[in-house]
Amino acid sequence: MKFGETFMEYVNGNQDDGFVDKWCHVEYKRLKKVLKNCRVCRGELSDSCPRAAAGQDDQNGNQTLRPSREFCQCEGCPLCDQMFFSELMKEASEIAGFFSSRVRHLLRLHIATGMPRYMIRLRRCFKDDHQAMVQEGQMLIDYVIMNAIALRKILKKYDKVHRSVEGRKFKSRMQAKRIEILQSPWLIELGAFYMNANEPEGPNLFSSSFSCDLNASEPVITLMLPDSVKSEYNLKCAICLDLVFNPYALSCGHIFCKLCACSAASVMVFQGLNAANPESKCPVCREIGVYRDAVHMIELDLLVKKRCKEYWKERAVAERIEMVKQSKFYWDTQTKYMIGY
Repeated sequence: MKFGETFMEYVNGNQDDGFVDKWCHVEYKRLKKVLKNCRVCRGELSDSCPRAAAGQDDQNGNQTLRPSREFCQCEGCPLCDQMFFSELMKEASEIAGFFSSRVRHLLRLHIATGMPRYMIRLRRCFKDDHQAMVQEGQMLIDYVIMNAIALRKILKKYDKVHRSVEGRKFKSRMQAKRIEILQSPWLIELGAFYMNANEPEGPNLFSSSFSCDLNASEPVITLMLPDSVKSEYNLKCAICLDLVFNPYALSCGHIFCKLCACSAASVMVFQGLNAANPESKCPVCREIGVYRDAVHMIELDLLVKKRCKEYWKERAVAERIEMVKQSKFYWDTQTKYMIGY
């Protein structure tokens, strides 16, 4: 079965099941139709592509245009670009926003304890929500995979039709706007949730989409896509050069230990990253304003705690010692200032 048919079956099936209240997905079929009906590629705008004007006579002696694939060398198409990329950017943004909001809600339920968890379950009429979380987690994994493939294929189709690299450039624009779904820190959190739910001695609750190797020299979480395509997410902190501990993902997408990120932002650990100066830069990409909306990756930290117990304990003690040291220095400084004043 062609991917277009598979994708539409997936979309229609999830709509029928009521998976989402506001379903959003790549309009794969419609966007592919836009490419198919592109007037430039069919030679109707022959002035913009002289080679496409070459033709041949049909049975009635009328000249017809030869297929664009043979003649058209245009690197872009104003008609396609206007209808295609603007729509695709809007859809990619909606998908990224929907995905992050659903994962945030799912993980908040998963990690909640005490009174917050009691209130959540009270609102859900005391239903057993574990199976529901597992099911939604799998549906979100499928959601990412299907839409990521649809985006990849439609952009590849664009470049094939136009013999250009504009589709590949569009991926860079999505990354710059932080709407590339495969680069979302929430996807890493979802992968950690998947592996936390799949205990080695317990039942396999999800399909085998995610795996990890936390003890390698380059610790990674891997998402396996169809056709043996892999998306790997490096979990080494670029500052301490070790497996991230108590990790935070900056809004630029780079992940650091909390202690390292606070040091880079020149704030104390107990103050948190929200106290960072808006002009503070990411230590890797040097982008400014990336600390305020940092994502605390609690599921990833829980995964490290489960899979690397001794390492996690050592880092926890070290962070606690540093926090006490910084707190003491801070309050000593404040006390001296107040006495001097």
